[in-house]
Amino acid sequence: MVKASKIRWFSWLGGFLLLAGTVLWAQQSPRTDIPDAPSATQPPQNFPNAAPAPKDEAPPKETGGTPPFPEGPPTQPVNAPAPVTPKADGTNTSDELFSIKVPVNFVLVPVTVKDTDGRLVNGLLPKDFAVYEGGEKQKMTFFTSDPFPLSAVVVLDLGMPDSMLQKVNQTFSALQGTFSQFDEVAVYTYSGTVSRVADFGAVNQRLNDVFNELKLLRGHNDGPPVLGGPLGPQGPVINNMPVDSRAPVVAAAPKESHVINDAILAAALDLNKRDRGRRKIIFVISNGREYGSKTSYGDVLKVLLTNEIMVYAVGVGDLPIPGYKSLEKLHLPRLGTDNILPRYASATGGELFSEGNRQDMEDAYARAIGDARNQYTLGYLTKAAPGGGYREIEVRVTRPDLRIFARAGYYPAAPVR
Repeated sequence: MVKASKIRWFSWLGGFLLLAGTVLWAQQSPRTDIPDAPSATQPPQNFPNAAPAPKDEAPPKETGGTPPFPEGPPTQPVNAPAPVTPKADGTNTSDELFSIKVPVNFVLVPVTVKDTDGRLVNGLLPKDFAVYEGGEKQKMTFFTSDPFPLSAVVVLDLGMPDSMLQKVNQTFSALQGTFSQFDEVAVYTYSGTVSRVADFGAVNQRLNDVFNELKLLRGHNDGPPVLGGPLGPQGPVINNMPVDSRAPVVAAAPKESHVINDAILAAALDLNKRDRGRRKIIFVISNGREYGSKTSYGDVLKVLLTNEIMVYAVGVGDLPIPGYKSLEKLHLPRLGTDNILPRYASATGGELFSEGNRQDMEDAYARAIGDARNQYTLGYLTKAAPGGGYREIEVRVTRPDLRIFARAGYYPAAPVR
């Protein structure tokens, strides 16, 4: 009897010790990936299915097309890979150009191609173009026909005769309508001085308000200056009495400043700060007179060509356009240099349009802004060293019946130190 009680007691003690050992082992075992029970104060924890990659090992990137470097060591510095090679069917996009950094010796050339009737020519391929620098053919490394968003500065000449300015004022709604929602526009005015009326912004009600305010401005007197008669200049007087009525009165027409060089320079310096992924243009509405600027045409042109800025313009009034190359040095008394707009447009790859009436002016707006946005863009790596002086470039097409609009040269960027 006693022996049976002892056996039961030892069996109970052994079971208790086994249970206690099991509980103690479970409490000391390392935690597995079994999640905790949901908490009322904290969200459930998601445990990863696999261990994360080491911090010094970047995750693989999903890229399409040809990588910027071939197998093996790169031929360009890592911070300046070579641009995308043009595809035979001309399907490169602008994103392929601006998604990578490009070397300082990479040259971009926007090109407008038109037929004999002045219509844009689409559908050309890289094989249809050839680019020359200093007379030497270059190997094209980028080509696209994608449209670009614009960074545009509208420059309005307030020194025009008032009848011309009022004609321009009636076309502002059409001018605003030529820009898209992806463009950014600033507005400048000039006569004797330059004023920035509106900084860069989207094409919205703000720009509409700016143009409405400009409609209230007046231009210069339409007629010739008054040089005689009761309203003209008089001799010296003291207490409203002539000092010497016999003294001749020499009258001269007042000098009127038309600082178009200073206006284009101010616009170019602002455009230089804009994103390179946009096409940069200055759109001038003027009669083209230049007189009194602090900056010369040559200095302004250097800034334009260095920063890949094109000048488009609508010539208002009696601005002569045909045969401008033979009239570049024409100077009118007290009116300054004539024909300055064709020179800017030709040198930068833009274009000058002449107005006839209101409809012609509005058509010119649409053509100019449309041409600027829908250009072919060619790119090549120049063999010349960074820095230096002006370099001539020429773009040719295989079809002789087509007209080419492209800048005639550029100033290379300074070498990076």
